[in-house]
Amino acid sequence: MSFIEIRNVSKTFNGVKVLKNVNINVEEGAILGILGRSGSGKSVLINMLRGMEDYRPYEGQIIYNISLCPHCFRVEPPSRQDICDCGGEFERMEVDFWSADRRLFAAIRRRISIMLQRTFALYEDETVIDNVLKSIDGHDEEDSTYLAIQLLELARMTHRITHIARDLSGGEKQRVVLARQLAKEPMIFLADEPTGTLDPKTAEQVHQTLIAGVKEQGLSMIITSHWPEVMKNLSDKVIWLDNGEIIEEGYPDTVVRSFMEHVPKPNRSDEFETGGPIIEMYDVKKHYYSIDRGVVKAVDGINITVSEGEIFGVVGLSGAGKTTLSRILYGLTDPSCGQIKIKLGDQWIDMTEKGVFGRGRIKPYLGILHQEYSLYPHRNVLENLTEAISLELPAEFARMKSLYVLNAVGFHENYAESILYKYHDQLSGGERHRVALAQVLIKEPNIVILDEPTGTMDPITRVQVTDSIKRAREELNQTFMIISHDMDFVLDVCDRASIMRGGKFLKTGHPSQIVGELTIKEKNKMLTSG
Repeated sequence: MSFIEIRNVSKTFNGVKVLKNVNINVEEGAILGILGRSGSGKSVLINMLRGMEDYRPYEGQIIYNISLCPHCFRVEPPSRQDICDCGGEFERMEVDFWSADRRLFAAIRRRISIMLQRTFALYEDETVIDNVLKSIDGHDEEDSTYLAIQLLELARMTHRITHIARDLSGGEKQRVVLARQLAKEPMIFLADEPTGTLDPKTAEQVHQTLIAGVKEQGLSMIITSHWPEVMKNLSDKVIWLDNGEIIEEGYPDTVVRSFMEHVPKPNRSDEFETGGPIIEMYDVKKHYYSIDRGVVKAVDGINITVSEGEIFGVVGLSGAGKTTLSRILYGLTDPSCGQIKIKLGDQWIDMTEKGVFGRGRIKPYLGILHQEYSLYPHRNVLENLTEAISLELPAEFARMKSLYVLNAVGFHENYAESILYKYHDQLSGGERHRVALAQVLIKEPNIVILDEPTGTMDPITRVQVTDSIKRAREELNQTFMIISHDMDFVLDVCDRASIMRGGKFLKTGHPSQIVGELTIKEKNKMLTSG
């Protein structure tokens, strides 16, 4: 039974068409996958289906075929034709969503749940179970608690049930968000890149939760992703969207195969000859105390030496301590103990020593891309790449340098030109991510720390970023430390890598050895956890 009909929909932002005459039909109980590069229009379409402000179609219609109880205004899927709990009888109707009266528009919106990419909409100071309980409506206290526990079991988060939300890792927060959205008992579930920034094990857990909580319950879902495996594992039908247009639609395997044929291989460069040591960390630890968890050993005795010009990777599951390690190296978090030294010229700088004569001396020569990056919202792209980060350059040179670095992170020349004067809310999530990466690279730091740099990037852009990192290393002799769970990216770009688990480095070596070992450990861990 037809549930959602997208009829001849186009959408324009600032004179640029981001959706072009899109036609899609979604059956009740089906899962539609929308595959495409960053900036292809996936997120725009998801926000339009949710009824988000500023996403009204420029042309065309979003049609919801629903059953409506005229007495209490309860909205259900079109197959619902029985008596409502209030005693009224459901009536089937076709609703032009964006032209509906405000009451009907709001009634449909209440029955749609959405997971947005890289957005952890949680009550940070509340416990995990309280976060889920706040999303449950229409149940008494006992039933609400039982439902919340069920959903947290589904999301595999019962081991964190009394923990405060702010203490969770990114992957754990994402699973709580998923439980919260399922708690609303939606008739439609929208998921925009729900696993783009998660490690493989956590991503698999979220996939299994979506299968159990959405697919097996007969809910309708629309999920966007640039990861082919997500499409194949979850979708009944896939649409490949590119530059706002549908390129192909059909069975997941067929569409994914066509999409992957357009993904280039990264350039194979000659082996790079690194210099002497530039980073030295010895017995570095970061322990802190949590009321709920006791002593947490986020980083527990790390020893590492990174050479000048080396691209060094740190891989591991969510919560392994990778982000804490990157913050310690940059000087944002003080270690509990240990030695951290970075070479500047002929001198070694003690990163545990604060002030202008300590780590302040080398901060201008370090760059970091945080996993939870942000752009200056009231500055356009050009300003984010120059004035906002105190990069004072003559106007034309600033523009030329900005275009060069945008091209290096995967924007084609003409498109880079078109986004220079856009603001962050006019970019897709993946585009914002690449601008944030450009913001780090444009200062040409000696050492670049990248925390999950490819999280929201499609496979084509990931290859472009791989090539740009190698090119920056060769042209500027930059040194990179890359925190990632993207195994293909680590294999393509890194010279060496370490496995991190429980705050420790388990093994350091060639990326192929490390990735191979991590995959084996993951499989074993998943098997033993049931």
